[in-house]
Amino acid sequence: MSTRPLLCLLFTVCTASVCTTSALADTVWMKNGDRLTGKVTLLDGGRLLIETKYGGSIPLQWSQIATLEADRPMRVQRDGIADDQLYSLRSSESGQVLLVSGEQAQAVALASIDQIMRPKPVVPDLRWEGNIDVGLDYKRAETDTDNYRVLLDTGARHGPWRHNLRARYHREYNDGVTVTDNWQSEYALDRFIDEHWFWQGRLDYRHDQVEDVRRQRTIGTGPGYQFWDNELGAFSLASLLNHSVYEYADGDRDNFQLFALKWNYNRYLVGKTFELFSLGEIGKPLSNVADYTFDGAIGLRYKVTDWASLHMRADKDLISGSQGTLDETRYTIGFGMGW
Repeated sequence: MSTRPLLCLLFTVCTASVCTTSALADTVWMKNGDRLTGKVTLLDGGRLLIETKYGGSIPLQWSQIATLEADRPMRVQRDGIADDQLYSLRSSESGQVLLVSGEQAQAVALASIDQIMRPKPVVPDLRWEGNIDVGLDYKRAETDTDNYRVLLDTGARHGPWRHNLRARYHREYNDGVTVTDNWQSEYALDRFIDEHWFWQGRLDYRHDQVEDVRRQRTIGTGPGYQFWDNELGAFSLASLLNHSVYEYADGDRDNFQLFALKWNYNRYLVGKTFELFSLGEIGKPLSNVADYTFDGAIGLRYKVTDWASLHMRADKDLISGSQGTLDETRYTIGFGMGW
């Protein structure tokens, strides 16, 4: 029996498979004649981000792009005006691109496009991302100082459920004497009711070997609102009714209810090269045990590679209580890893 028909069939299937794979790849043509294929994810701050198998995420200068195409639907902002319409991008003559929606297509100048962003749908598969940041500071002078900080911030999304885990450890020595020694862990579970509204339950534990407020335990629940969550970043607020227990160095203890407002914000800049972030919580006890509590952080992260980063960060912890006051501000410059 001749094997030629079988080989022809196999060749046809392989060719079709290769063609289909190629057709699914987004393509960017540069003005210098280069061509890149991968997945176009974002245009922001004059840089187009394309994810490739051979070079990871590559930021391209928007002004150096001749044209491009992307089959998957994208949101396009032109001349500062946002458009909720989803478009497929088709290549055109140099300096232009075709925006295709259904049966309609229009050629627009690349210079008029400010932003391209892929929608971020809720998917049933697990999506996990996060950062580990490390800060080390050694000073040798009249007073020798060793400062160590480790921070973990990670989250996982599975359908309507979102898991958030944060942990941090901070230790500082002055001439061999421990002046700071504390750690914190927090777990929060969000259940999304729709695209924006969710309900959160959280557990938080903090331990300090030096300050007057030695231990803090908090359990809380309440509604939250996700203002946005896309390729450019995310912003959410949650209002929680907490039950807190504070234990002091002299053995006294306070139990009280606390109303708190939590925020979590991050914004990517310059094609995801920089990330501005802020997170924290401000609370008001429902009794006279304390005036208020504040725990917040703000920082800037610079991505060196797809996974390595440098960061600057400022943290503020403030508790005004009946048995003591904690007021601590920390500044950190360090390196980290993201995924």
